[in-house]
Amino acid sequence: MVLEIQTSTQTLYDQDYYLWLRTTINQLRTSQFSSVDLDNLIEELEDMGRSQKQRVKSLLIRLFEHLLKLTYWDVERERNQGHWKGEIRTFRREIKDELKDSPSLKPYILEIFDECYQDARTEASDRSQLTIDIFPLIPIGSLEQILDENWFPEYNHNHHGKPD
Repeated sequence: MVLEIQTSTQTLYDQDYYLWLRTTINQLRTSQFSSVDLDNLIEELEDMGRSQKQRVKSLLIRLFEHLLKLTYWDVERERNQGHWKGEIRTFRREIKDELKDSPSLKPYILEIFDECYQDARTEASDRSQLTIDIFPLIPIGSLEQILDENWFPEYNHNHHGKPD
């Protein structure tokens, strides 16, 4: 009988994810542990962790990209700085929310900090059509600075921020 329930639950996972989820939650709440589709539950929990890490990485890249555009993209700065600052605030808030929900992600952010900055340099270069050399190799701020809602890098108008 237990085998039949487990098999039907596994089939349920493939046929109706939301119903599988509700069924699994109910089984856990009512201590029906032997009926729980453990393989799919474990897979889902692992996916949640990967998704959260990917989200933080994506937000960090977007944050750096907008900070770089705000600081170095002369031609578009006047017209777009309000939008960029709004996006910067949104990305900061979303990263802080992720860290509030999962403080153990802070070491991960430090681990990917430089990699995300380099990815953001490339993306800022692509989007602005400015040479990548305009954007410094070393991150333009520390983690604390880039997450500080009142910090913006100093505008750098001593370069040639015009597309080639």
